[in-house]
Amino acid sequence: MTETNDAAPAAAPQVKMSVLAQFVRDMSFENMVAQKGANGGEVQPDIQVAVSLDARKRQVEHQFEVITKFRVTSKNKTNDDTLFLLELDYGGIFHVEGVPEDQLHPFLLIECPRLLFPFVRRIVSDITRDGGFPPLNIDNVDFLALYRQEIARRAQQASAQPPIQ
Repeated sequence: MTETNDAAPAAAPQVKMSVLAQFVRDMSFENMVAQKGANGGEVQPDIQVAVSLDARKRQVEHQFEVITKFRVTSKNKTNDDTLFLLELDYGGIFHVEGVPEDQLHPFLLIECPRLLFPFVRRIVSDITRDGGFPPLNIDNVDFLALYRQEIARRAQQASAQPPIQ
């Protein structure tokens, strides 16, 4: 015997998301070693990865563009010379429905970049390999932590500004 509960609250709207397109918006790779000429010295790479995100609503209803920006810098630990610099802006067009308005911002800046990241990782690996270095497989990015850091930074910045009189 199955039991139904007619007094159950209305179900939350079903979240629908699909990736409509993915693209490289901008990319730059500079091999400083090749430009300056190899000096034959010892190389101990120190790799820094900076990530920033941007999202905006498109003119079409329920469509959003999310851009992930990666700046990968490799420096030689022994003399601080830059070995290479890779800048990649990778974007996606997403169709998103059923996400409450107050949760849309974090959804766009956490969930959407998670879907784009494996493609960014492959591009970074291919470009560094094709640029004359061992392929770089960047570590997973915790987009939730990145989002929380940005919100905290904005809150601190807002509290540091004097009130407008």
